[in-house]
Amino acid sequence: MKGPDNKNFIPNLSFDCVIFGFNGKLLKILILEYHNTGLFALPGGFIEVGQSLEEAVKKGVEERTGLKNVFLDQFQVFGNLERSDPEAMRRILKGNNKNLNENNWMLDRFITVGHYALINYEKVTPKPDHLSDSIGWYAIDELPRLMMDHNEIANKALQVLRNNLSEKLIGMNLLPQKFTMKELQSVFEAVLDQNLRRTTFQRKMLSLDILERHEKLFQGKAHKAPYLYSFK
Repeated sequence: MKGPDNKNFIPNLSFDCVIFGFNGKLLKILILEYHNTGLFALPGGFIEVGQSLEEAVKKGVEERTGLKNVFLDQFQVFGNLERSDPEAMRRILKGNNKNLNENNWMLDRFITVGHYALINYEKVTPKPDHLSDSIGWYAIDELPRLMMDHNEIANKALQVLRNNLSEKLIGMNLLPQKFTMKELQSVFEAVLDQNLRRTTFQRKMLSLDILERHEKLFQGKAHKAPYLYSFK
């Protein structure tokens, strides 16, 4: 990590990413564990002086997941006075044998910009950052206690995702190019954590005018074959 004298990063500004993973059935969140500390956190980072916020976030997500062109949504800025935890960052630096004097800028108060992404976690092999010794997927109802306000950030991202799922789903590449209504419903049920009535869900999705209907998917009896759909 570069020191403060190099002035490589915008002071006191960071980003944190809630990377949701979905495999068609389960919804999970990507979590880091910092080396020799027992501290857990969301993936995040800092913004270089000659870099846009969007570029920094996309690079950070690519480094953790290996994926490019991931759908990202900026959802809130977090700046409470209480969110700073210099002691936790000091533990992280010591746990990685980092020089505290060279990295003391990381102990300052940071305002962070929250983003979320939604990907298929079976298509990625997550990679920890240079301060972490592990990274993994955790079910949304089984998250460990995260450092600072990262649990609050994760909960807020889930709330925003649930409130905007119909309009955001198109760009998230969670479904094949053509999918059945049942597959689409499975995404909604996993994210919303509730069972949906089939006829009501289908009527609602068709009323949004975001789907194009295609040929039927013949797998067994012809009269039971479901139609395939794609996003317009």
